[in-house]
Amino acid sequence: MPDLLGGGRPGDGPLADEPVQVPVSSSELAFEGRVWDIRRETFDLGDGPIVRDFMDHPGAVAVLALDDDDRAFLIRQYRHPVRTRGWEIPAGLLDVADEDPLAAAQRELAEEGDLVASEWSVLSDFFTSPGGSDEALRIYLARGLTATDEVFAREDEEAHIEMRWVPLDECVDAVLARRVQNPSLVISVLAAQAARSRGWQSLGVANAPWPARSSPRIRGAASTTDRASAEQG
Repeated sequence: MPDLLGGGRPGDGPLADEPVQVPVSSSELAFEGRVWDIRRETFDLGDGPIVRDFMDHPGAVAVLALDDDDRAFLIRQYRHPVRTRGWEIPAGLLDVADEDPLAAAQRELAEEGDLVASEWSVLSDFFTSPGGSDEALRIYLARGLTATDEVFAREDEEAHIEMRWVPLDECVDAVLARRVQNPSLVISVLAAQAARSRGWQSLGVANAPWPARSSPRIRGAASTTDRASAEQG
């Protein structure tokens, strides 16, 4: 069988990831969780079957909100898996059926920051952990900020969040000194500093296409055919 990935040959043109469709002979739900699942798939790159388990994730959005003085709105929240109260930017799952990513980002900014924004742009897209999860995350830049009319009622971990406005350059300093480690925060402030140095020319429109967005969550032991249909839809 030929090498489906091109044999490691260097590509031409701009540096860019390449989506690849490989034969998947089986896809089954190995564990069904409250928020995300673990899926087991068997696929073939040309040298025989390979089996991998990975997090089947609905995807997420995050928001770097900057005020007129280039201060970033940050929250500190407890994250149980790492036993840490870490600094973050507002973020949330794409777990509402058919919800537009921009609408989800606007909802998260209102719920976690009591803020609305008049200007929205795409700052960065990334895979959180592509070796073990299909989660894709989009970070928006929000500007033109005003307070919401009402304070959102928060529960569980969010009931204990701490809020702070921090100059963008101080955020970058904290990242480079390894004092903060949340990936959305790290990527967003470094991307924002780079974008600002280029006159914000690298920003994407708020409704920019997102072909790498995570697939909708699939319940039950869906067949490979069902999964492929969901990914294409």
